[in-house]
Amino acid sequence: MLHPQAQAFIDLLVERKVPPTHTLTPEDARKFYRERRAVTQPEPSQVAEVRELSAPGPQGAIPLRYYRPLGSEAGAVLPVLVYYHGGGWTIGDLDTHDTLCRELCNLSGCAMVAVDYRMGPEHRFPAAVDDALAATYWVREQAATLGVDASRLAVGGDSAGGNLAAVVAIAARDAGDLPIAFQLLIYPATDMRRVHPSHTSNGQGYVLTSDTIRYFHDHYIDDPRHDLDWRASPLLHPDLSRLPPALVLTAGYDPLRDEGLDYARALTAAGNRAVQVCFERQIHGFITMGRLIDEANAAVSMCAAELRRALGSRPAY
Repeated sequence: MLHPQAQAFIDLLVERKVPPTHTLTPEDARKFYRERRAVTQPEPSQVAEVRELSAPGPQGAIPLRYYRPLGSEAGAVLPVLVYYHGGGWTIGDLDTHDTLCRELCNLSGCAMVAVDYRMGPEHRFPAAVDDALAATYWVREQAATLGVDASRLAVGGDSAGGNLAAVVAIAARDAGDLPIAFQLLIYPATDMRRVHPSHTSNGQGYVLTSDTIRYFHDHYIDDPRHDLDWRASPLLHPDLSRLPPALVLTAGYDPLRDEGLDYARALTAAGNRAVQVCFERQIHGFITMGRLIDEANAAVSMCAAELRRALGSRPAY
């Protein structure tokens, strides 16, 4: 059963005549996504510190936002989560995921660095991957300055950001010079071919539709051959062994549900530690909707608990 609170959100979008994302220009889609925060997200939590930073990237500076949890001492060295926001590699920014980052920061006791990577259609694949990698290397290199422990560095993200986190973990393993301690993959996109059954069963009626997925895909990917590139489709990498422990969170009414499940299965089959949890009654994107959906808050708490367990941190409260 679709959760009544998720259904109420869908009904609200219809009632307010919110246009489907795929009918908008990228600029308007970004505006609507930012404005939706006031309706769906809880009030931002207070944290001990927030700083706007930047990392050098392949095509210029990459904006970052750095968080430290409540109760952390200024000189304390903390584990750190590098977080890549969702939004189909087309929409989303540091502000759309600010509340989620604050919650994860306080509940996990980890420092956070959110990454504002380049997006399509202005910057096509693999620009987002290149920026995500560059930012993560920068966090490792600046660990002492940031007051974080480079040996307890995790990567994470939701949707497109979950895709980037999975790709960064693989690239870091292959490079051998960027140890990743944990990967937090929240309803990740893992297969650009869009062939899993949930793309059909959940492709209409649950906010993220097949049309919207195609819209995001086509703004990011400009060559069909890139669908088979593991940097776009990490599920297709021929070797998924020796990767960091992972939490893969999925949603029952999400078109991406099955590719997330298959990625967790592939990680486990390759000998990795992977926990997969499906919120069966939820829709794609629910984890940022804690004002409307109670299970969003439970999901955030679960993600933070897994971060604490993996990185040995202590929650702020």
